Amino acid sequence: MPKTTRTGKVDQEELPSTLQRSGAKAQRTFAKAHDAAAEEYGEGERAHRVAYAALKRTHEKVGDHWERKDEPGPSDRRAEQGRGSTAPTAGGVDANASKQHLYGIARRLDIEGRSSMSKAELVEAIQRENDRRTRSS
Repeated sequence: MPKTTRTGKVDQEELPSTLQRSGAKAQRTFAKAHDAAAEEYGEGERAHRVAYAALKRTHEKVGDHWERKDEPGPSDRRAEQGRGSTAPTAGGVDANASKQHLYGIARRLDIEGRSSMSKAELVEAIQRENDRRTRSS
């Protein structure tokens, strides 16, 4: 299932729902990475994992959509270590961002108790809220 049309435009119906609600850059990043991975590895889970890994380098999940990061780079320890890593993933949350940035995201998502949370607790709370909002969308 290709993610871009012959003219290079993103085929909206084939994108995951969180990307359908995201900006054009996030959609193109995912689509182009998916297409390249599908050519290399074939359609399936591996192509999706590669596409999400590419997306997470430039975007972070906020609520039920993806937003561009201030600085591109790996989003969590698993992304830093690469394929075969057993480190936990943060599910699209930019766990490598500053605590101040994470607090700002938590404030936008209206997460209660955020002012007393550690950085790890903020990452976990944002991840839970992202999942909740995605399910309800």
